[in-house]
Amino acid sequence: MPQRLFRPSRLLLSLALALACLLAGCAGIPPRTVMPYAPSIPPSQATELGRLSAWHRVDPDGLSGARVLPQAAFALDARLALIRHAQVSLDLQYYLLGNDQTGKLIARELRDAAARGVRVRLLLDDFYTTKLDPLLLGLAAHPNVEVRLFNPFMNGRDHTATRWMSFAADFRRLNHRMHNKLFIADGALAVVGGRNLADEYFLRSTGANFIDLDVMLAGPVVTELGTIFDNYWNSEVVYPLHDVVQPREPADALRARFDKIAAVAEAPPPPDPPDMDIFGEPSVSASVARGRLDLISTQAHAIADSPTKALAPADGEETPQRRPPTVAERMRALFEHARSEINIITPYFLPGEDGMERIARLRARGIRITVATNSLADTDEPLVNINYNRFRVEMLKQGVTLYEVSSEQIKRSLNLRKVFRQSRGALHAKLALVDRQWALIGSLNFDPRSAYINTELGVRLESYEVTHRLLDAFQVDNVESVYEVRLRPGTDSIQWITTDGENIVHDEEPDANALVRLKLLLFSWFVPSDLL
Repeated sequence: MPQRLFRPSRLLLSLALALACLLAGCAGIPPRTVMPYAPSIPPSQATELGRLSAWHRVDPDGLSGARVLPQAAFALDARLALIRHAQVSLDLQYYLLGNDQTGKLIARELRDAAARGVRVRLLLDDFYTTKLDPLLLGLAAHPNVEVRLFNPFMNGRDHTATRWMSFAADFRRLNHRMHNKLFIADGALAVVGGRNLADEYFLRSTGANFIDLDVMLAGPVVTELGTIFDNYWNSEVVYPLHDVVQPREPADALRARFDKIAAVAEAPPPPDPPDMDIFGEPSVSASVARGRLDLISTQAHAIADSPTKALAPADGEETPQRRPPTVAERMRALFEHARSEINIITPYFLPGEDGMERIARLRARGIRITVATNSLADTDEPLVNINYNRFRVEMLKQGVTLYEVSSEQIKRSLNLRKVFRQSRGALHAKLALVDRQWALIGSLNFDPRSAYINTELGVRLESYEVTHRLLDAFQVDNVESVYEVRLRPGTDSIQWITTDGENIVHDEEPDANALVRLKLLLFSWFVPSDLL
């Protein structure tokens, strides 16, 4: 019997052709539709939110107003309250909108606001939009809504595997992402911080949740944030959704599909937050209902990377003198002005050689430096943690105080155990405090990717009351539920000591098994630290 020859199916041939095209970069990125410049709508006392924030816009000292939002329930309530009370405009800029209960809930609330006549502008980074196109197309099919994407994937959008092929074929462009998080309502109130719009950022995930931080703002700083949003919204690296993915159905069908995707049964609203937060303040929704927002007066300035940071030319073609300073550079400048202490809270801490030189200079001046970051067992980016490990011994020798967040330690804390229940907990807040007077809050991680590759946004605040609320929220002066990392006396070996009062000492990386440590060590040899 003759042997049957193998004949590839049409599907395999199509996949091979598509892969060849992707790897050759044959599709490229099409020209962006030229859109008229669309500015933010300024605040007005004709709106409810404009009246509530009016005092901070006319403060004789030019101060803004701030409210610290460390608790997830109050942070989500703030966003929902601002959406529901907006009357003119909603401008949202985020790295990630989850295809989950929270993401769908926010999308539904934006649809309802648009139905009231509110202009809705949603700007998303395109990295985590796999399978999100039906939701986005349906939202954009409603009057008064426009959706745009930062640095989009043009091919293979429906599947993670094909997106990674696109990523490999166009690595230089697609490796640059917009990591900003910004929410502005009626040009009057804004929310800035580390939280994306997904379940795990609001303690709504059953698997893993984040310890995070936002701040709600009013006054002149909101105008600055509006200008930043406009710079991105109108940037050449931002594309209208319909330039990236063409709808295959009429608008009414897209809206009907959206109604099913974002139905209350799919995305129920959260329960009401407690009556008071940890500072004794009512929720934002309750404050708006009573017609009064109690905000802390503070000097505040918004800072952001240029959206065209993602279009950096080849190495050697650009110098710092030819571009505006980045958020990371401004943060370093703030550190240089420290007189007594610096506290850093960040999910990823990778100082690099330059950072170690900076730490040495600061310590030589007597500046106390404390860093809290994730442990290896609980980080969502273990390769970053492995590279951070290379610098731990030297930091400890320099006298840096190091803490690492641990799910196992969180479960030993009665209060945090109630919050996280059975889910894992990890740090996601990005916060720097200088001399207990200055705070930098926003999207900036302390790693090379945030410094050189992704775009970032933050707010610099000068306020004793704000910084001390942040110190209290993160228990900087009374640390628990973490490991303190120390050198074993007389050696270069590291120990982890619990901070729950029992002072249990671990001589091996706690809560992470040996196989995980070995695999990550091997991977770290092949992944350049400047990509982390």
